[in-house]
Amino acid sequence: MSATSPSPAYSLRPATAGDRPAMADLWVASWVKTLPEIDFEARRPWLDSHLDELAAGGTLIRVAAAEGQLAGFVVIHPGTGYLDQIAVGPTFWGRGAAEALMAEAKAISPSLVALDVNQENPRAVRFYEKMGLAITGEGENPLSGRRTFRMEWRP
Repeated sequence: MSATSPSPAYSLRPATAGDRPAMADLWVASWVKTLPEIDFEARRPWLDSHLDELAAGGTLIRVAAAEGQLAGFVVIHPGTGYLDQIAVGPTFWGRGAAEALMAEAKAISPSLVALDVNQENPRAVRFYEKMGLAITGEGENPLSGRRTFRMEWRP
């Protein structure tokens, strides 16, 4: 599907263990397209253990499905409002999946959504700004050492 295809209707639901392979596939595909100089394929094991740790700490993982496949997922803690991961498979870019996932994040944490985004990912920064988030600070990605923006949404 191209980015000009119409937006499908997304089904949002809690992630299951059976979703993990497709989640990892779309996470890798999305990051390879965004930052091809980093070996995200090698980071698959990290993602799986990271999601386990987050879930054990109360973080919720929701998936968006459409057209018989997983379109994306969002990982947010309802108590802190911290959005740790949001990923959309490249075939669903520009088709409303990210917006549906952000709406789900805001529903889970209606008073705050906060995240860190790589400064060298202007596409993501623009998307978050479009979703009402504002840059509130700067930092560093602990895995890559790359500069980040802290962004927050409050109603």
